Amino acid sequence: MSRHAPSSRQVSGTAFTVGIAAARFNERLVDALLQQVQAHLRAAGVRARRVVLVRVPGSNELPSAVQMLCRRHHPDVCIALGVIIRGETRHYELVADAASQGLMRVALEARIPVINGVIAAENGRQAAARCTGRLQRGPEFARAALEMAALARRLS
Repeated sequence: MSRHAPSSRQVSGTAFTVGIAAARFNERLVDALLQQVQAHLRAAGVRARRVVLVRVPGSNELPSAVQMLCRRHHPDVCIALGVIIRGETRHYELVADAASQGLMRVALEARIPVINGVIAAENGRQAAARCTGRLQRGPEFARAALEMAALARRLS
């Protein structure tokens, strides 16, 4: 877990439907995040049949996939998973910014919490640390999703 992560409360997921959109670009790293998220959701009581998973080519496609998930399945919360690693051009920054802004816009328009689980790393070593190493972020994304789903339900 990130050393800067807020403390989170334990939230039972038994009543929630969770949408997950996961990129295939940097698939090995995204798959590690996905496995962590799914394991944490199961441990919190989210039933497998209440998790809707879609795969998309890359992180740039995550906002539209989450929007489609929200329209079709009306989940309590969505989690978008992707990994973007800096290359030789600014493309890394453009994709990371577009994905982040798009996910926030979808959350606000759909009125469904969306967890931005897109890792933007300077290099492969940083990305691996956050996806498969000592700083695994997947459980953090799952905990945030459950907490936001509970908050949305309480305030609606």
